[in-house]
Amino acid sequence: MNPLLLCSATTLAEWIRTGRTRSLEAVEAHIAQVRKVNPHINAMVQDRFEQARTEAIAADERVATSGGKGLPPLHGVPCSVKESFGLTGMRNTGGLYDHRNVVAGKDATAVARVRAAGAIPIGTTNVSELCMWMESDNCIYGRTGNPYGPSRTAGGSSGGEAAVVGAACAPFGLGSDIGGSIRLPAFFNGVFGHKCTGGLVPNTGQFPIAYGHALHYMTTGPICRRAEDLMPLLRILAGPDDVDGLVWPEALRQPASVDLARIEVLVVRGNGVIPVSADMLAAQTRAARALQQAGARVREVSVPGLKHSLPVWAAGMHTAGGPSFCERMGSGTAINPFVELGRWALRRSHHTLPAIGLGIIEELMDRLPGLEAASTAAGVELKRELDSMLKPFTVILYPTYPTSAPRHNRALLPPVYWMYTAVLNALELPVTQVPIGQDGNGLPLGVQVVGPRGRDFVPIAVAQYLERACGGWHPPRLAR
Repeated sequence: MNPLLLCSATTLAEWIRTGRTRSLEAVEAHIAQVRKVNPHINAMVQDRFEQARTEAIAADERVATSGGKGLPPLHGVPCSVKESFGLTGMRNTGGLYDHRNVVAGKDATAVARVRAAGAIPIGTTNVSELCMWMESDNCIYGRTGNPYGPSRTAGGSSGGEAAVVGAACAPFGLGSDIGGSIRLPAFFNGVFGHKCTGGLVPNTGQFPIAYGHALHYMTTGPICRRAEDLMPLLRILAGPDDVDGLVWPEALRQPASVDLARIEVLVVRGNGVIPVSADMLAAQTRAARALQQAGARVREVSVPGLKHSLPVWAAGMHTAGGPSFCERMGSGTAINPFVELGRWALRRSHHTLPAIGLGIIEELMDRLPGLEAASTAAGVELKRELDSMLKPFTVILYPTYPTSAPRHNRALLPPVYWMYTAVLNALELPVTQVPIGQDGNGLPLGVQVVGPRGRDFVPIAVAQYLERACGGWHPPRLAR
């Protein structure tokens, strides 16, 4: 493969800055890769290739005139952007059919920050309807396939983004995560993804957007093929804007400052509700042993409160305020999800089955207020329990999903496996998804590294070590 398709964004920026390669060459290599791979996976849904070429030529001219001095950190590096982020001149539908003609008039905060850092977006990537399901499928763009096996899910809602990065079509991309929407796609597509501490990165300029306390369940963050890019990207993205965001002074310390011999690793095998496959447990064990060999203290623990993961997340989302999900589906006027289910059965609906199902769940929550109160109390207790366990240099190794990437539509039966990621949004903890080899079918395996709140550099440091010890991203056969 072309080395430009294999290196990190950090390395690519250095090569452009020092004249080893040109921005235009890097952009053209990734455009060619998109054209090769995308017909098989439908991950990039709108390109801006001509604009990217123009921006790359300008970036190369600036290198020539500056001698490579004083350039921003991502100068001339191509990237991709999840379609739910505003990117000037590009569609910004969030996968909702009623918004199919909406075009962004300005960049979202995260997009503006990576562009100010010199990055060049080459296109936008597919999402689930209203970014609320783990299959990137909607009635505008269709469904995204996994580059490690197009019959398998690429995940959601940042599935198009992770598939593009996993298929070597971009060194990094922007994702968002309110229930696992960075980590699940990153896992299924064999790459790295980071869900930051709640509030660290502004979500401004995205559609859809969360409200109330759920605005800190929702996090914006990087998806990348190499772990060394996680912290530089997080530093570019972090910090409040005029609308959103909090300051976490400890979050952005250098991962290199972490001594693995000071790290305590707590291995949590599952949540006591959904069993985890032998392959996923083996990957978790491999990660734990690698860290132990580096001097970390490793022990297995159980967290009984994790059995409440699904109701804790659902109650938190339901009490956050803002438009209901059914109102969002109807662009301000709530749909009747039961009626819409009948329309879907007759192939007359512009909504996907998972979105309709989430609308039905919302209706049921409205009718069971006692369940909501109990779940909220369980969430408070779980937060207290995990905060007491996560000392400043403690991480938890926790499954990202019970299995490797399932076949399309299998995630609906049962539809609750994503509780392994969603509960960590409700707890607002920083989490890094790390690829750990592949199963017998060649599908990526991985593990979540959960860190203490406000100390994102700790799980990122662990991810960087595990990349060296366990191999990290391996490009799929489709991409070679």
